[in-house]
Amino acid sequence: MTHRPPSPYAPPRRPRRLSLPRSPRRPRLTRRGRFALLVGAVLVVAAGITVPLLLTRDEPAVEQPRMLLVPEGWRAGQVYTAVDRMLGLPEGTARKAVSAPGTALPLPEAAGGNPEGYLFPATYPVLRATTPEGLLRFMVDTAGKRFGTGRIAQGAKAHGLSVYEAVTAASIVQAEADNPEDMAKVARVVHNRLARGMALQMDSTLNYALGRSTVDTTYEDTRTQSPYNTYERKGLPPTPIGNPGDQALDAVIRPADGDWLYFVTVAPGDTRFTADYAAHQVNVAEFNANRGAARG
Repeated sequence: MTHRPPSPYAPPRRPRRLSLPRSPRRPRLTRRGRFALLVGAVLVVAAGITVPLLLTRDEPAVEQPRMLLVPEGWRAGQVYTAVDRMLGLPEGTARKAVSAPGTALPLPEAAGGNPEGYLFPATYPVLRATTPEGLLRFMVDTAGKRFGTGRIAQGAKAHGLSVYEAVTAASIVQAEADNPEDMAKVARVVHNRLARGMALQMDSTLNYALGRSTVDTTYEDTRTQSPYNTYERKGLPPTPIGNPGDQALDAVIRPADGDWLYFVTVAPGDTRFTADYAAHQVNVAEFNANRGAARG
């Protein structure tokens, strides 16, 4: 507390008298005083109840958002289904919203209006007022921010790719590998094959063409007529085959060092890479034996 000097306009103080201390005297209330005190207590209690009630009525409840998880590698069709279910809309609503007039998702020109690869995997808040158009646009906006950095552009250019092509390659890496180490090696295989003019021969692209997800590929499958059949068609597929995450894209712009041209996952957690076709055939035979044993 600051010291305030006495005002010169204040009346002079009278000297205090010294008096002996007296025993405290308990105040006594009259009947009117006791009644007033009782009424005051009742009013205080009533006010304590009424104020929260008034605040509750006047302040609207804050809506708690629900969370939509889009995992790495999901295809656009899976994202559309999840959006429809989360928003309680008929199946196919989100898919139709992509091409609806006025939606105008902020996609790169190379995408041709197809958001595959740009529905970025993340957890998104959903409210009652959320629309499929708004939610899909949020996903594409997020992808644009993640993929639109100078680091990504320079990394793609260093490997002779556009950013869109790098995202396409990352979608393959995402589908083919389960961990960052293998992703970097698969990315190297992709780069090595592209550099040599070899067909990628990726089962993941064939599965995309056939609308399925399996590790079993037959000879008849490899004869499928589709631009996504990288057994028949050289180069990258025309679009991404899923929606890759940061790790897969990082693997594409910073692949592992190696001369590998082939790989196969012979067992969970055991993916083998080689540049020798004969060694690869041995690994494939082991994969087939393991698959046969698993089927019984």
